[in-house]
Amino acid sequence: MEIRMSSPRVLTTDTTSHSRQRAQAQVHREETEPLNPGWLRTFVEVYRTGSFGGAARKLHISQPAVTHQIRLLEERVGTRLFVRQATGSKPTPAADSLAHDAEGPVDALNFVLQRYSSSGGPPGRIRIGAPGDLISDRILPLLADLLLDSVQLRTTPALSDALLSQLTAGELDIVVARTRPRVTGISALPLYDEEWSLVAHPDVARTIPEKHLARKAPHILGGRHLIACAESLPLIDHYWWSVFHAEVPAAPDVVVPDQRAVLAAVKASVGIAVLPTYLCADDVAQGALVPLLKPEVPPITTTYLATREGDVTRSQMSAAHSRLLEHGRRWT
Repeated sequence: MEIRMSSPRVLTTDTTSHSRQRAQAQVHREETEPLNPGWLRTFVEVYRTGSFGGAARKLHISQPAVTHQIRLLEERVGTRLFVRQATGSKPTPAADSLAHDAEGPVDALNFVLQRYSSSGGPPGRIRIGAPGDLISDRILPLLADLLLDSVQLRTTPALSDALLSQLTAGELDIVVARTRPRVTGISALPLYDEEWSLVAHPDVARTIPEKHLARKAPHILGGRHLIACAESLPLIDHYWWSVFHAEVPAAPDVVVPDQRAVLAAVKASVGIAVLPTYLCADDVAQGALVPLLKPEVPPITTTYLATREGDVTRSQMSAAHSRLLEHGRRWT
């Protein structure tokens, strides 16, 4: 009796066919299954910190775990996302594109998860530095609802240079600065253009010959007490150069802590001052203050929203940063 064995060629063909089918099924599953959001979160941290190790520390996971998740994400999207270098991980153009789409949703998801977490952990803390008048008049009203969501807020009123130094040192999370940050490691976005006005109490204004003011302002104003919130006169100096094309003739006669104190001193007839137009607009409208000049093009300065590079990662901080950026650009 003859026993016929199956042809090895047929067996090989069948095995290859089954392998191909399994591979196609795997590809189909990968293409139809939702993308793991954990991979995207890890990707965003690597993108922001510039290194796999930095992302691991932020996420409190091992560096091999970060490497594994990025490899899985690269396989899923079908392209390389980072080039490992001695100084860190350089994102590819594909990573730049993915980060543009993913950062907002990842931050929003982190915020939702933390807000509705039942872990009972301590509330998030945000440390914001800004000029005192901006903290009270603009920042606090804008972030009021975040404070109701168990967010601890710590504010530091100071001049911009001092605030940026604290930001660099890690003592602040967000700074609203009235001068352009030029500090290594600090990321700054233009927030809004702020208009400035030269004002005085009506009694003081009456002692200034208006008809000669525009032409001889530096000389005429030199005899009036000048009120400022810093010895360096950064914003007053800007006004003088913009309007009079000259330097401020003298040091300030009165120095007070912030622009609100400057406003109070001007209203008390102590002297003249340059103030943010928004801050003195109501008093001007009511006649409590008088603008000494009305330039055709009012002097403006740009206010900036500054953070440490790659540091807008915590959900509450991201929410505060986004809120300030979105609504702050509508300020005038």
